[in-house]
Amino acid sequence: MNRGTGSSGTLRARVAALDEAVGLARGRLPDATLDVPAAVVARARDRAALSGEYTVVALAGATGSGKSSLLNALADAHIAEPGVRRPTTGHPVAVIVPTKGTGTEHGADELLDWLDVRDRHVAGSRALQESATGLVLLDLPDHDSVVTEHRAIAERLYERVDLLVWVVDPQKYADAALHARYLRGLRDHAGVVVLVLNQADRLAPAEQRAMVADLQRLATEDGLGGSPVLAVSASTGAGVTELRDLLARAAQRRLAATERVTGDVRQAARALVDACGSPPDARREVGAAAALVRAWEGAAGVDEVADAVRRSTKRSARAATGWPVTRWVARLRPDPLRRLGLGKERVQAGQDDLLRSSRSAPAAGERSAALSAVRSYVDAATAGAPDHWVLAARSRAADVPLDDVLDRTVVRVPLGNARVPWTWRLLAFLQWVLLVVAAAGLLWLLLLAGLAWLQLPAPETPMWWGFPAPTLLLLGGVLAGVLVAGLGWLLGVLAGRRRAARARRKLGASVAQAVHDHVIGPVAAEMDALARCRSAASQAAA
Repeated sequence: MNRGTGSSGTLRARVAALDEAVGLARGRLPDATLDVPAAVVARARDRAALSGEYTVVALAGATGSGKSSLLNALADAHIAEPGVRRPTTGHPVAVIVPTKGTGTEHGADELLDWLDVRDRHVAGSRALQESATGLVLLDLPDHDSVVTEHRAIAERLYERVDLLVWVVDPQKYADAALHARYLRGLRDHAGVVVLVLNQADRLAPAEQRAMVADLQRLATEDGLGGSPVLAVSASTGAGVTELRDLLARAAQRRLAATERVTGDVRQAARALVDACGSPPDARREVGAAAALVRAWEGAAGVDEVADAVRRSTKRSARAATGWPVTRWVARLRPDPLRRLGLGKERVQAGQDDLLRSSRSAPAAGERSAALSAVRSYVDAATAGAPDHWVLAARSRAADVPLDDVLDRTVVRVPLGNARVPWTWRLLAFLQWVLLVVAAAGLLWLLLLAGLAWLQLPAPETPMWWGFPAPTLLLLGGVLAGVLVAGLGWLLGVLAGRRRAARARRKLGASVAQAVHDHVIGPVAAEMDALARCRSAASQAAA
């Protein structure tokens, strides 16, 4: 098939694109939808591997249209046996016009082997040999044969030959079955279809012109406006030379095979583009993705965990900065994070799947909302896609162990105690200083009380700002410790809010990643395959 020409290179690119589209659609679209484009790819590659020096022309038509007589007239020899009884032609007959200069029909034999045509003849007509070298003429079985096998042979060859000459007669040229079943399906092949009104000798000149014009009109309605329409008479030879010259020019151009296969590829590719549906609405998908993340955050208990971080931070601050005498009470209270099984040291890298929390499973309402959001997202992301492709995306998104995924999503986020703030350490140090001060005042007072009880002379007690020094030390240490504890509580509240907000962001990011890994990513992979399938099919159909 003229592999060196630009058109052949373009055809190879089309075939490769169609093959890619079929591969992407395999398992996602029904096999029945892919049978035709897959067969077109196989035929295109088979034809490309065969001789490009020969053009295969088939005479197709109904019983009594005169195909066999026309073949004899074109070959200028009695090769096919005409008849009027049904069925007339039961098997295809080939006439080979060898390429000029070689006199060999080896390339034609390979083509006819592929076409499974056994009855072969080499043209002996000098006129045909001089004008139409590199040509294979086929007389096909009738497309309206009462024998099903004959019709099947004809229709199989309709798909494989390079150029189709549809032979019609004055009685049945407007037959609805011919136009609906065959000619309209060739609208992409106008360049390799010729319409021949045979038996024109039975018509008056005016009738002949009117009938040719009407046949041209019908061809235009069928999408074959660019196909030649000729009137011939196999019995008288009128128009046969013109038809022979047209076929000779097609053989000399060596492009009929490429044009035929190109038409097949474009037609199959357009059908595949239609089967791929329309691209989804990206804006609708984005909105559904945001709603999906929110629903999964609710099912994962992000707010609950963030509040536990806030309360755990307050507890830690109270335990670190509270009055040393009573701070142990804060430690007796359970850590809200530890109660959820969170905030522990993480296991070794690569063992994240071993982590589990003590959180209860999502409530029925939250779980239902999360699963409903998955369905809504898939519907939005696959809107316009073919049903089978939508089902493939749904199956990937639905195969999610939601409870386990959400639990691992939360537990993998580091929520344990962060580094103790320097302000807490400073307040803790100050508390111990104040406790020492209060203890010193208490011991001083106890010493004075003991001396008085023993009726021993007591040293003079210094006065500070009008108060006994030991009393001031005791009361001042205790009151200052309470004030410092209050300041620590306030810092704990502020730190709890900050850490809760940070934990909410981390958890939200973790949930968003889980949504992407288990829903958006798999669905996007299906939609990306659909987009690439649509793009490849569009490239083949362009």
